[in-house]
Amino acid sequence: MSEKQELIKRMAELQKKFVDYEHQNGVDMADYYTPAAGHPLEGYRQEYSELADKVNAIAHAEAGSHR
Repeated sequence: MSEKQELIKRMAELQKKFVDYEHQNGVDMADYYTPAAGHPLEGYRQEYSELADKVNAIAHAEAGSHR
């Protein structure tokens, strides 16, 4: 599996984790943007954003374009 596919796979896993949590508990915006230490969403936004950035960079490199 390519690096891009691995990154996208991890993004899908994170999305599923988020949606499952949301369906079970609802999501307060404070928990989404500034979750407390140990909260199930701790690190979610940062990791997802970093993965999306990497996928974007790879896609641009493949297409020969710049962002």
